[in-house]
Amino acid sequence: MSRKRVTSLLAAVAALWAAAPAHAQAPTAIGVSYQPALYWSVPFFIADQKGWWREVGLAPNFSTFPAGPPQVAAAAARTWDVGGTGSAPAVLGATRFNILTIGITNDESAANVVMARGDQADAIVRAPQSLRGQQILVTANTTGDYALSSCLQRWGVNRADVQVVNLAQAQIISAFSSGNGALAVLWAPNNYTLQERTGARTICSGRDVNASIPGTLIVRADYARENPDNVARFLAVYLRSIAWQRANPRETVDLMKRFYQQGGVTISDAAFQAEIDTRPTFTLDEQLRIMDRAAGASQVDRWYTALGQYLQSVGTVQQAPAVADYITDTYMRRVAADPRLRAFANNQ
Repeated sequence: MSRKRVTSLLAAVAALWAAAPAHAQAPTAIGVSYQPALYWSVPFFIADQKGWWREVGLAPNFSTFPAGPPQVAAAAARTWDVGGTGSAPAVLGATRFNILTIGITNDESAANVVMARGDQADAIVRAPQSLRGQQILVTANTTGDYALSSCLQRWGVNRADVQVVNLAQAQIISAFSSGNGALAVLWAPNNYTLQERTGARTICSGRDVNASIPGTLIVRADYARENPDNVARFLAVYLRSIAWQRANPRETVDLMKRFYQQGGVTISDAAFQAEIDTRPTFTLDEQLRIMDRAAGASQVDRWYTALGQYLQSVGTVQQAPAVADYITDTYMRRVAADPRLRAFANNQ
């Protein structure tokens, strides 16, 4: 074989090696935390079914939590590295557990709702002052709690004038179905379950009262500092699922059904479609746009500033953290700057 041909072959081998996917090496373990049977956690399931984690060289160890507060508290023990949660727990996590917000899962303003019994809903809407002294069932320190406070404020009802009962979401469904409480505060898909079980109606949502409620992609600050490439790859996987969902709505519903059933949730086809229709998601370019601070505070900054002020007002945090201290687009920009990760994130 001629020297020229040998050189060409070696160059070709080198090019193939350089282009080899990340999974050619042993994948890196990464702890991924989330809450099961929720719309914003579906991308984790889709990525697992499609084998996308391994394509970027990651091997996820999943841990699930019933709500955000215990999820962010588990960060202190380093039981997870990255994940998704609600925005209220994300602020709480930033204050107490050094957790960073690195992206947005979805806009769930319309999915955090206050519900009344079907035969009482109209009367309460007409005269919300009738709620004084009544029990309201809610999961404390969550996005649902934020929606409730915003609705009460719009109605002119002081939070101190009602009895706020702190229960987990499943407990709220059970208690309200048994006749307890005047109102139930739920997030999707639990609201669909209560509606189908009891005929309960939504009388107020975060969107109705201009309370923006984003879902949050999070990372432990120490993990991000030590493993920035892993964080970027995690984001690329999530974003690929988002891009794929938009291009494949019918198959998305099929996978959602399987995922929700694994979490013990069964809802109607109409409810699955409502999940998609009322929950805006964000691709890579859209994430970069809503997190951009080039002209001052970003859209995401404004969302979390309002939320932080609420959490401070109700005593969840003594002082709302400055958004610049815990919200960062560093890792999104890292995805965008890597041609292979960017193409992967865009499902190309």
